[in-house]
Amino acid sequence: MKTALITGISGQDGAYLAEFLLKKNYKVIGLDRRSARDDRWRLNYLGIEKKIVFEYLDLVEITSIERIFDKYNINEVYNLAAQSFVASSFDVPISTCDVNGLGALRILEVIRNKNKKIKFYQASSSEMFGEVLKIPQDELTPFNPQSPYAISKLFAHFITQNYRKSYGIFACSGILFNHESPLRGEEFVTRKITLGLAKIITGKMSCLYLGNIYAKRDWGFAGDYVKAMWMMMQRNVADDYVVATNKTNSIKDFINEAVKYYNIKLIWKGTGVDEHAVSIKDNKIIIRINPQFFRPAEVNYLKGNPNKIKKILKWEPEVNFKRLVEMMAKSDINRIINRSK
Repeated sequence: MKTALITGISGQDGAYLAEFLLKKNYKVIGLDRRSARDDRWRLNYLGIEKKIVFEYLDLVEITSIERIFDKYNINEVYNLAAQSFVASSFDVPISTCDVNGLGALRILEVIRNKNKKIKFYQASSSEMFGEVLKIPQDELTPFNPQSPYAISKLFAHFITQNYRKSYGIFACSGILFNHESPLRGEEFVTRKITLGLAKIITGKMSCLYLGNIYAKRDWGFAGDYVKAMWMMMQRNVADDYVVATNKTNSIKDFINEAVKYYNIKLIWKGTGVDEHAVSIKDNKIIIRINPQFFRPAEVNYLKGNPNKIKKILKWEPEVNFKRLVEMMAKSDINRIINRSK
């Protein structure tokens, strides 16, 4: 039985990865900050909380990391912990960089000093491409980050490569493009849309406020993407891979797909910050633009080229965009209905 250590296990990716590894007969050590100890709803949703060994970890304290590595015979480390909300990184740039960037470095230092045979996975991000210099983006595309979050992730990405080359550690990165699911946090725009629309049709909210609805993303299903993480770690040679669908949709496309599931018929009116969506059924405005939600530096277009991971690891995404939106919309309307009972 292999032992896997997952930082940020209470997050979307951590929960799906834990479920996947448990099915592979791993012993799973779940690491989280103490402040996240009551936030295990995703693990409960998947029915796996009692199958995980939990430890508290603060990535800003190297002694905290060393304690965990001394306690367990670890085979694989998946570093998924992060301050992961891009908009918040502008408000807390120092703590974002400390956790996302230096946190990865601290783990790598512990591996270098204690056991170089431990495999390390770093959760890199398509946000590192930022204001893109090439379409679609692949492993050789230059990075051009546009937020403290993206910059912190780029540091972690490069330090992972450096430790691989300098010390012979099996250290790989998955450059994951946007991946969503029913377990996505409510602060992210996709969940904000599906949950907001569910509240509107059940009378719990009158209007949904959004920012730039023309930003385009390459959206996949988180459950597919954690499989890609594991596949990277099973190779004999560590490398970095883009994980994406090579298909791009705007936030407005996501909205239009979600309203189909909810059987809401919309008419879009106006332009710019005055653009809004009107429900044909009752002629009420149910979606408005709020400039407060615009980022200081926007990333307008991301589209990943997954040819390398498809060719080398034979990985393929199984859930398409339409199915992904349906999964999230169905889950959120069920949540609203069940809360009302």
